[in-house]
Amino acid sequence: MSSLFVLDCAYIYQPETNTHRCPAGEQLIWRYTTVENGLTLSRYWSSNCGACALKAICTPSKQRRITRWEHEAVIDAMQRRLDEMPDAMRVRRSIVEHVFGTIKHWMGRDDFLTRRRPKVATEMSLHVLAYNLKRAVAVLGTSALTAAIRG
Repeated sequence: MSSLFVLDCAYIYQPETNTHRCPAGEQLIWRYTTVENGLTLSRYWSSNCGACALKAICTPSKQRRITRWEHEAVIDAMQRRLDEMPDAMRVRRSIVEHVFGTIKHWMGRDDFLTRRRPKVATEMSLHVLAYNLKRAVAVLGTSALTAAIRG
């Protein structure tokens, strides 16, 4: 692991001030926002990098510039949830894979009958609807489900 990677992890975003804090304690302030490849990105940097003791291991450039995607908070929240529950994917797999395995078994084959994404999405939606109805009948019973549908 390079020291540059360690420093990348040490740049902490501070949403209340819309700045990043570097390992040396400096604030990298928002400079501008741009759109690249359809992504809205904000750029941050500090003007004090030239006098910083960590500059040699931080960046060869005049300043260390940080780029932040407008929806990066969603990724940060997801990462926090994964850090709190590292076996989340294992749990998801045990819950969801059974459903997809059952639907695949009902289909009787590995392939969809239709072609192209919109048609395959419709076919899959019908399979999921059938699965959900069958589960509702199994859990609630036919009389309770019929009463719930009639409202």
